[in-house]
Amino acid sequence: MAQAIVGLGNPGPEYRDTRHNVGARVLDSVARRLRVRFHRQSGHLLAQGKWRGEIIHLVKPQCFMNVTGPSMARVAKKLRVGAADLVIVYDDLDLPLGKVRTRLKGSAGGHNGVRSLIASLGSDQIRRVKVGIGRPAAATKDREEVVDHVLSPFLPEELPTVEAVCSLAVKQALKLVEDQHSRRF
Repeated sequence: MAQAIVGLGNPGPEYRDTRHNVGARVLDSVARRLRVRFHRQSGHLLAQGKWRGEIIHLVKPQCFMNVTGPSMARVAKKLRVGAADLVIVYDDLDLPLGKVRTRLKGSAGGHNGVRSLIASLGSDQIRRVKVGIGRPAAATKDREEVVDHVLSPFLPEELPTVEAVCSLAVKQALKLVEDQHSRRF
C-alpha cells in the first residue's frame, strides 16, 4: 500500500519563495532526496519514489492553499490513499522560524488549507509536519499583517535557518512514512 506526502503552497512563481509555500519547498527537498522529478497532472504536480521499500507519492496541489481539499480528495482517490496514508507538510505561524512539529491527527489549528483538507477528506486522521515561520515582529493577530507576513519571502538572513528547518522537515516526513510502513508489517 502506498503513502503520499503533500506539500502545501500556492501555485505560481510569485508565491514560490514565500513563507506560506514552505511546505512545497520541503517537498522539493524530499524529491531531491528520493531522486525523483515532478510531472504535471490535472490540478497538481506528482512524483513517485520509494523510501525503505514503501512507495511514496509526492503531491504539490496547483490550486490556492485555502481551497486545496477538493483537489486533494480527488488525487487521494486516484492514488488509492486514504487520509491516514497522507503526510501533509505546511507552514505554521505559531511555531518560531526554525522549529518543526509533527502531529498524527487533530484539528486544523487555524490553518485554512488544513481545514479544507479535513473537510474534503472527512477525517482529521492526517499526519502533519508543521514548519515554523513565526509571526510578524509585533506578534500581531491583525489579519492584514498576518497575510502580508505569510505571503512575504524569507529575509536573506533567515535563509540558512530555512534551509536547516527544511532538512529537518524532510527527515520528519520520511520518518512518519517509515513508522506507518513498520506498523503494517
